[in-house]
Amino acid sequence: MSHIQILLLSKHFVQWNEILTQLEMAKEHYRMENYKKTRIVEKPCPLPFTNLPPDIIEMKVKDGSKIRNLMGYAIRKMEQESVRQILFTGSGKAVSKTITCVEIMKRRLKELHQITKVLFKQIEEIWEPIVPEAGLDALTVKRNIPAICVLLSKDALNPQEPGYQAPGSFDAFWIETLQTESQGQMKKKGGGRGAGSMGKHPWSTGGGPGESCAKS
Repeated sequence: MSHIQILLLSKHFVQWNEILTQLEMAKEHYRMENYKKTRIVEKPCPLPFTNLPPDIIEMKVKDGSKIRNLMGYAIRKMEQESVRQILFTGSGKAVSKTITCVEIMKRRLKELHQITKVLFKQIEEIWEPIVPEAGLDALTVKRNIPAICVLLSKDALNPQEPGYQAPGSFDAFWIETLQTESQGQMKKKGGGRGAGSMGKHPWSTGGGPGESCAKS
């Protein structure tokens, strides 16, 4: 699978958040022009899996992570007989890079079972006044960003679990997902027939395009 296809797959997770962010920032432009963003705090988000080993290896993929470094470590661990499972997590712009890491791992180790979960993670942006003497208070802006968690296992996993993929089904899964997304986009362009809907995403459990760990 090409990198372009992977980016298309994650596009609708990231794009919606960028649009919402632009709208929110436009609405608050007059207020926020007197502020500068000083830091971003990621809120803790429980993993969407149960009964994970306490010592499971979690590869936290960031936007600036080097895939070579990530996969060098991950593959060395998974090639050990005592290591049975590994978890890849990423959020925001790192979603596509997380998918790439999973693809590399499944091509290196052929008989891996997989469960994929999509959710939303909350971050807090801290904005400080540009001119402290103006008497303005610091602001905290809460945002929900898309995230993905992928569990890979040498041992069999529950095939009834939403998001499960058997060994060898990797390419077929992504192709089906891309086709679903393309059909949804075609319906949206249908004009008088309405905007259409992509339906429930194959990874999703619960309402909307994925689970959420953010508190409303």
